[in-house]
Amino acid sequence: MIAINNLTFEIGARALYDEANWHIKPGEKIGLIGANGTGKTTLLKIITGEYAPTSGTISMAKDLTMGYLNQDLLSYSSDKNIVHVAMEAFERQNQLHDEIEVLLKKLETDYSEDLLHKLSDKQHEFELLDGYNIEYKAKEILAGLGFLESDNERKLSTFSGGWRMRVMLAKILLQAPDILLLDEPTNHLDLPSIQWLEDYLKAFSGAIIIVSHDRWFLDKVINRTVESRKGKLNVYAGNYSFYLEEKALRAEIQRGEFKNQQSKIKQEERLIERFRAKASKAKMAQSRIKMLDKMERVDDVDDDNPEVNFSFKFSKQSGRHVVTLEHITKKYPTIDILDDAEAIIEKGDKIALIGANGRGKSTLLRIIAGADHEFEGTSLTGHNVTQTFFAQHQLESLHLEHQILQELQSFAPKHTDTELRSILGSFLFTGDDVFKKIKVLSGGEKSRVALAKALTADANFLVLDEPTNHLDMASVNILIQALQQYEGTVIVVSHDRYFLDNVANKIWFIENQKIKQYPGTYAEYDEWFAKRKLEPKIALPAAQPKKEEKKPEPVKQQQPSENKHQQLKKLNLDLSKMEEQISALEKLVKELEAKLADEKIYNAPAKLKEADTAYSQKNAELKQTQQQWEELAEQIMELEA
Repeated sequence: MIAINNLTFEIGARALYDEANWHIKPGEKIGLIGANGTGKTTLLKIITGEYAPTSGTISMAKDLTMGYLNQDLLSYSSDKNIVHVAMEAFERQNQLHDEIEVLLKKLETDYSEDLLHKLSDKQHEFELLDGYNIEYKAKEILAGLGFLESDNERKLSTFSGGWRMRVMLAKILLQAPDILLLDEPTNHLDLPSIQWLEDYLKAFSGAIIIVSHDRWFLDKVINRTVESRKGKLNVYAGNYSFYLEEKALRAEIQRGEFKNQQSKIKQEERLIERFRAKASKAKMAQSRIKMLDKMERVDDVDDDNPEVNFSFKFSKQSGRHVVTLEHITKKYPTIDILDDAEAIIEKGDKIALIGANGRGKSTLLRIIAGADHEFEGTSLTGHNVTQTFFAQHQLESLHLEHQILQELQSFAPKHTDTELRSILGSFLFTGDDVFKKIKVLSGGEKSRVALAKALTADANFLVLDEPTNHLDMASVNILIQALQQYEGTVIVVSHDRYFLDNVANKIWFIENQKIKQYPGTYAEYDEWFAKRKLEPKIALPAAQPKKEEKKPEPVKQQQPSENKHQQLKKLNLDLSKMEEQISALEKLVKELEAKLADEKIYNAPAKLKEADTAYSQKNAELKQTQQQWEELAEQIMELEA
């Protein structure tokens, strides 16, 4: 379908791609991943022909049709209504429609047979192209992407950039091209729209390339993962979770090969040093030096998943009830958000507030944070509660003349510069980046500074509105780790389901102007919600009381009367048998390692999974047996003492 051969693309002196290769096959659903700055968006523009490669070739069929969604479309505007804009996808049908209208007008005065034949031909082609249903199709896709029926007649120019992007996505989907290129398609969608898009893309018959930081979305849609890394394109035969497992496996094998090679090199170097001193062995020493020089070196594995190395600090604990909402009613002229709603946030809760856009998530968050006072009812903040509120509008409170590090220093003087730089590094500000002035940063960069600033506050209650916007996967993981070890209380609005599933222990949603609570993780809520679609009367589960931990049973002591000599004899016999087991297992693990190192296996996912499972089981069995051997050996040593 598309063949990329020896692609090199240079920006100044830097090679973004260096002789990279990739073959895209019909029907493949591919996730194009990689750290920020590795050239994912650039590659999409090279494929579409917007950028020309420095060298190499991109081959594709002449009649191949592409649909390309990119962030540049945010600025597109039109005074036509959104249905009309979406229907621009049907170029030939629209052309035929206009021609038919002209012919019908002419027929009012000209009844010639020639004109009737032309009209009949046009109408026949229009029917074959399903032209009479294009408006219905456009409205159906717009509804799936979150538009109300009342929105259909509104001009595109009256919508915000995010909603205009949805219209452009609808237009591209309606084109039904041979291949879809989607650059961050979920950026401006709410959860229901993301779930609709997942189902649509899974059923799409053409090929898809998706650039996204949404792990959950990728797992649901793709069947191939391509990693852009160090100028190369590495292909993995599965979704994102498969990629993580296989990459870890490849890294483990590479790390083993690196250690073995380093050990061999050191051994050779010791032999060379020893032989150099003897004239009779000098020739042999030179031969080994040449062999070392020619050896193809195995690189050590880079750590792409840094662990969080900062912790939240707050000076006082909150009371049990952090926020109590009683009889909350909130209305706007065109919509009722809450009606006599009640809820309690308790100490230690980590709540995900989810739902469609326009249902009042951000409004409820502002009420909880004390940023909105225009409502009926009471919002009571508990004893000793200190909060920090992160929202996109807080970008306005950043001091434009401050450097990034200076902004955090002035806000959190108790933190050391090392701690502050560590936090900034987690949000992609490394090295001299921390000395950039706020005024030169992009909107996304300012958002990351505001989030880093929020995390340095002396707060035992965090209120976070879309904190994962503008973060790459590595930074989202850092934020997850930080919130997992945070001992305070959190309520967060986000459409990143992987983030929510790893952070939240309760799910809130607004339904019939009430606040509803699901007592569990996002994955558990998602499963319950899917069942409720089939059985609408299914109730919310009750909160489960904490289970009491079972006390371990006391270890049975050896009877004093048991003969010490007999014990030693039996234990030594067991030790010998265990050594034989360890030897056999070590041999088997090495054989399985060699099998996994064979590149051919990576093109056969079933065999790879089978081999990986066998390797994991035997390796675990080996470690367990080695542990048992150590415990047995210690027991023998104690008896012999």
